[in-house]
Amino acid sequence: MTHVRRCRCTGPAPGAMPAGVPWPTYLRALAASMLAMFAGAEVVHRYYRPDLSIPEIPPKPGELKTELLGLKERSSEIQTSQQ
Repeated sequence: MTHVRRCRCTGPAPGAMPAGVPWPTYLRALAASMLAMFAGAEVVHRYYRPDLSIPEIPPKPGELKTELLGLKERSSEIQTSQQ
């Protein structure tokens, strides 16, 4: 009987990232994606300004009116600057 020696299969090096990407490149991409996510959330939050006021008497069904407060402020600024 003949024994075949096979090389021992080892995984990637302990400090290597998947697909061979170095740590600085991975961290830069992570930082850039987080920055883009936070900036996008801030833009959406400024555009769709939430109305955080709580009325004393809750509105009845059908009375609640929603509007874009950020858009309303911008349109009133444009109208006052044109006059």
